[in-house]
Amino acid sequence: MECKKEEKIANTKTIEPLNYPETKKVDTIDTYFGVQVKDPFRWLEDDRSEATENWVKSQNKVTFGYLDSISYRDQLKNRLSDLWNYEKVSAPFKEGDYTYFYKNDGLQNQYVIYRYKKEGDTPEVFLDPNTFSKDGTTSLGGMNFSKSGKLLAYSISEGGSDWRKVIVKNAETKEIIEDTLVDIKFSGMSWKGDEGFYYSSYDKPKGSELSAKTDQHKVYYHILGTKQKEDQLIYGGVPEEKHRYIRGYVTEDDQYLLISASTSTSGNKLFIKDLKKSNSTFNIILDHTESDTYVIENMGSTLYLVTNLNAPNQKIVTVDAANPTPENWKDFIPETEYVLSPNTGGGYFFAEYMVDAVSKVLQYDYTGTLIREVKLPGLGSIAGFGTQKEEEVLYYSFTNYKTPTSIYRYVIEDGTSALYRKPSIDFNPDDYESKQVFYTSKDSTKIPMIITHKKGLQLTGKNPTMLYGYGGFDVSLTPSFSIANVIWMEQGGIYAVPNLRGGGEYGKKWHDAGTKMQKQNVFDDFIAAATYLIDNDYTSSEYLAIRGGSNGGLLVGATMTQRPDLMKVALPAVGVLDMLRYHTFTAGAGWAYDYGTSEESAEMFEYIKGYSPVHNVKKDVQYPATLITTGDHDDRVVPAHSFKFAAALQENQTGTNPTLIRVETNAGHGAGTPVAKTIQQYADIFSFTFYTMGYEELPENLVKKMKG
Repeated sequence: MECKKEEKIANTKTIEPLNYPETKKVDTIDTYFGVQVKDPFRWLEDDRSEATENWVKSQNKVTFGYLDSISYRDQLKNRLSDLWNYEKVSAPFKEGDYTYFYKNDGLQNQYVIYRYKKEGDTPEVFLDPNTFSKDGTTSLGGMNFSKSGKLLAYSISEGGSDWRKVIVKNAETKEIIEDTLVDIKFSGMSWKGDEGFYYSSYDKPKGSELSAKTDQHKVYYHILGTKQKEDQLIYGGVPEEKHRYIRGYVTEDDQYLLISASTSTSGNKLFIKDLKKSNSTFNIILDHTESDTYVIENMGSTLYLVTNLNAPNQKIVTVDAANPTPENWKDFIPETEYVLSPNTGGGYFFAEYMVDAVSKVLQYDYTGTLIREVKLPGLGSIAGFGTQKEEEVLYYSFTNYKTPTSIYRYVIEDGTSALYRKPSIDFNPDDYESKQVFYTSKDSTKIPMIITHKKGLQLTGKNPTMLYGYGGFDVSLTPSFSIANVIWMEQGGIYAVPNLRGGGEYGKKWHDAGTKMQKQNVFDDFIAAATYLIDNDYTSSEYLAIRGGSNGGLLVGATMTQRPDLMKVALPAVGVLDMLRYHTFTAGAGWAYDYGTSEESAEMFEYIKGYSPVHNVKKDVQYPATLITTGDHDDRVVPAHSFKFAAALQENQTGTNPTLIRVETNAGHGAGTPVAKTIQQYADIFSFTFYTMGYEELPENLVKKMKG
């Protein structure tokens, strides 16, 4: 039969209510400023108990039973695998005598690191993380070479945990040269010559290492050839001065050690020590946490600092290391109306700006003179405008929502770019279009949003639409390509990403406008984005899915409990969902800059309780079809958040919309997840979304039948 419109017709099948596992309730009550709050699912916080383990197994049985019944789930998985199966290569980078790069042949669980000495040489495998474990769940955390490039310290994560082990290799011979360092968390490794390196960690917690509180970070110095127990404590560990995140890093010329100390994810103190002088002590650059400030470069004793102190969009200042406090700072690259994210390389500064979440790059010399605006390949996101001082060439990547990441070679002195590597992928970006719109939030603030879909798509108000958001921690959502998003759009789906307050797209003021007692702004921005899509016939509530992870999981949880009528599907991933207790787990107390805490004041307690997803699930409400996803080894946002939210929803859900939780085993917060697990998870999420929207077949199959 011929159909006049290519509209997506959902099936009006009858859905039978699911039989969920019974979740026991306990009489746990907390008192906040005289107010009693019940916590009936507190027992699910014990990640080591047999009862919690059995609950997870029973929930997964129901969830995977439901997913197994979706006829096109394997079809989506196979298409994801086919599209994912292309060679992915990173930008090359120089270390010592070698040029290194990351490469994945297509479906390898982890990227392999290759290297060569000169152009034209056949690259050799330098490090293959796929050999770390049989199932691919042990991943590479980070690599840090010594200044000469002759030594390498790299970290590994087991099962997705934030706790890392560090292994040291002779980069020339590829041999491991000493014992593995253990129990390291939230750390890079910054070398001092070839002698040793600085790293950070917490004392191993008592109780569960996945959920017990860790909030006293310390910086250590490890000298090669010595035992870890002999490592020198450099900074931290003073009980009355609790710093949850401390980083030590050495300038490229090995002259200075910088210590950045933070109590939260925003704001840091900054100290400097001259490593060329024996018995030198730390001098204060900043003794408060009212800004984010770091040293990006130095020329002898002249320091170049990136700061948002009295400059919400960031600027670069210079100061002499002998008198480094703010009253002596001089503007080098002043603040502008756009957010600055600078880098250095080849004797120049590269000032990347976000202009409505799209990249722009200006090149400056060391006198602060503007050399040129770098001509970029298009409107999108760039990364990698940095290299060592002596290099003449750098490599950067470019991407947007419809352009696979491509690598460009940039000649630093003359400012010319040339395509270096473009992926060969079964995808034609010319078949898709992206456009940026601005919509009005509840308080009349203008919010940008990028909407991407197939060209020529008719806006019927019935297009399946994925609204993705984050809105927190100064994180900017800039355009980037994703295989998973292609699969969604291939089916006629629309993918929309708003730049919510709480993010970093418009600097510190934008970030702060979505924190603490203004956190509701973020949810209002997201709700307004959904309303815009519905009002402009992109979709309707029956065809709208909302998705986000971590802080974005909180966003989804708060939005679906405040406006359950607004969407058909909710997909909170690894979410922060119990806002009254988030700060009692692992490093959660460090998120207080964004959230505040329930113990801070009666006013803050009431505000947080007013949006905390776990505490705002109500009886006799029809919530959207919900698939909660988490990992059993997530020690960033512990899975108890997701467990408690799932239990509350299942107890109170009215109607037949499924409320499921999918717990990935031997997986963490997301980083280092094997490709095979990632593909399966996306297949599950998308099949669940389409199916609960009413599709008995995939949307594109229905359109083809209608045309026939």
